[in-house]
Amino acid sequence: MGRVQIGEISKAVVDTLELDVKIGTPIYIGESNLHHMERRHPRDYKKYAGRISRIISDADWVCKNDDGSIEYVKKFGQFVNVAVRISVGGDFYVRTLFHVEPNLANNRIKKGRWKRLSTVD
Repeated sequence: MGRVQIGEISKAVVDTLELDVKIGTPIYIGESNLHHMERRHPRDYKKYAGRISRIISDADWVCKNDDGSIEYVKKFGQFVNVAVRISVGGDFYVRTLFHVEPNLANNRIKKGRWKRLSTVD
């Protein structure tokens, strides 16, 4: 399989998180990433793996972490988080996928850690 492009960093994400990243930068997923998700979060993987691309392209909230990683969060009844990290080579890869408990999610929204994604370009 190698790596496959599963999404890209949109203008809305760059603007919302004030990223120093080119709009349209590819986001990849690789076999090792899929294995990690399936092993660490099997229920979430089974339920949401087919929606990773949609979560990235149509996230409700985003967050930039201190390590430069980006969290894309979509609410499908449950809050689902797709974490994207920068590789040593500078490419962006989906690292993991998992659901977030409602109390924690609402706390992150209330405190402004997760920023509502504006899709207006």
